[in-house]
Amino acid sequence: MTLLIMITLTSISLLLAPAETIPTTLDGPFKPLTRRFEPSLRRGSDDLPMDHPRLRKRNVSSDFPEQIALALSTPTSMWVSWVTGDAIVGKDVKPLDPSSIASEVWYGKEKGNYMLKKKGNATVYSQLYPFDGLLNYTSGIIHHVLIDGLEPETRYYYRCGDSSAPAMSEEISFETLPLPSKDAYPHRIAFVGDLGLTSNTTTTIDHLMENDPSLVIIVGDLTYANQYRTIGGKGVPCFSCSFPDAPIRETYQPRWDAWGRFMEPLTSKVPTMVIEGNHEIEPQASGITFKSYSERFAVPASESGSNSNFYYSFDAGGVHFVMLGAYVDYNNTGLQYAWLKEDLSKVDRAVTPWLVATMHPPWYNSYSSHYQEFECMRQEMEELLYQYRVDIVFAGHVHGYERMNRIYNYTLDPCGPVYITIGDGGNIEKVDVDFADDPGKCPSPGDNIPEIGGSCPLNYTSGPAKGKFCWDRQPDWSAFRESSFGHGILEVMNSTHALWTWQRNQDVYKEDSYGDQIYIVRQPTICISREADEGREKSGGDKSRVSSITIPMFICIFFICLACTSRSIVFGHDI
Repeated sequence: MTLLIMITLTSISLLLAPAETIPTTLDGPFKPLTRRFEPSLRRGSDDLPMDHPRLRKRNVSSDFPEQIALALSTPTSMWVSWVTGDAIVGKDVKPLDPSSIASEVWYGKEKGNYMLKKKGNATVYSQLYPFDGLLNYTSGIIHHVLIDGLEPETRYYYRCGDSSAPAMSEEISFETLPLPSKDAYPHRIAFVGDLGLTSNTTTTIDHLMENDPSLVIIVGDLTYANQYRTIGGKGVPCFSCSFPDAPIRETYQPRWDAWGRFMEPLTSKVPTMVIEGNHEIEPQASGITFKSYSERFAVPASESGSNSNFYYSFDAGGVHFVMLGAYVDYNNTGLQYAWLKEDLSKVDRAVTPWLVATMHPPWYNSYSSHYQEFECMRQEMEELLYQYRVDIVFAGHVHGYERMNRIYNYTLDPCGPVYITIGDGGNIEKVDVDFADDPGKCPSPGDNIPEIGGSCPLNYTSGPAKGKFCWDRQPDWSAFRESSFGHGILEVMNSTHALWTWQRNQDVYKEDSYGDQIYIVRQPTICISREADEGREKSGGDKSRVSSITIPMFICIFFICLACTSRSIVFGHDI
């Protein structure tokens, strides 16, 4: 009996022993932490050659689909895109005829049984350089088909191509996402940026696929085709190294086709949403820009009320995403700003509690690279994101990882978004290792000028860095930073808690290993959006009631947490 009591007491003590806990944003703001670049690792790697097995065109008829990719349109519809035909590089190129082959998708809920069929349209584009020594390009035929009437959280099997050729793809499957709801979320959302096509890219994408995402967000700079020799060969870090006399920065467009083949094992099965980066600008002699990006990717622009593929929004379960364009007009008098304001005003946080924004360049960044480069955009748009209580803002551009404390206008603010830089996908330009607060590493205000848009560098007006362009130590708004390649996974648990995990490439073969992990916690009763705030004022509500309600609630949660044996009890989910 005594032994039984002892065993029981031991079991209870083990049950009540505090488990290793993951921090939450409620524990912040955090003391700034830096993990320096591990010198045993390579800062970068060479581009994969065009004859690499994962980049080569398959040994089949050119009518067969390749570079197959999915993208969300609405919660019940999906874009299916692919390429047929052979792209051409040369001095004189003649575009293929898009009407020469059909665009069909056959799909259904059972393997081999395709009860539904949709047709779409096709296009081609050219990248032209009428200068001696530079080569032109015309694409294969790019197909886009919208399949609609899909049921949520359902697996569909599909084939795409031209059934009359006959040239249909092998059967592929995907699973639709939940409908917008405060109680339903994608399984895992992967975030990655600044990918390119290097050995590091391979590790990143293989690692990302092992994490089994149900949605992928790429925050710009996809192929780095503008840093690959037009004559083929090894990638170069600076264009002028290869073409010192070129009158325009040429891009090697076949890298886009190689990238599409490389990504197909992921993009053909998981909807992948993209936003443009500076490496997608790709100017032509005629002044045309972003041609590859615009023609190759189907995005829900018109579905979200946008008149441009450079900015749009979509829902994924209880998460509303706004994809912002940094390389088009973002001024508060422009079309993008007006669209963003309208889009945010329509978001019903009772249905989609989470509001996530993405863009290519970060507004908050303590690395030397791209430091304050998009300060103009921040000054134009940040207040709008803050007023509507955007929860998280993801960006790339800087080739490293950084997570900020909640911040607004360079001031720590418990209701500001959590800004995360995830531009560490693995491109040819190497990982960034210098910080603006390192001795001698503070750039001058004229060093980081964006390709498109103005420059608005500023000195800090308060705090430890008052009167200076750079801090002399890691800024208080920078919670954690590390120079390493990787990707991130967001797992939304419920309407208030989401687990963010940053996965480093060097940890790909380690179990339960990560570079950074934190629960991002929303506080909707405290951080009230402008729309809700205005509604409260109109109804004569008393804002002071918030504190009287929330304090007892937090006390309750505190004591419940003390008794918790695992995170699953705290958050009501098996994680």
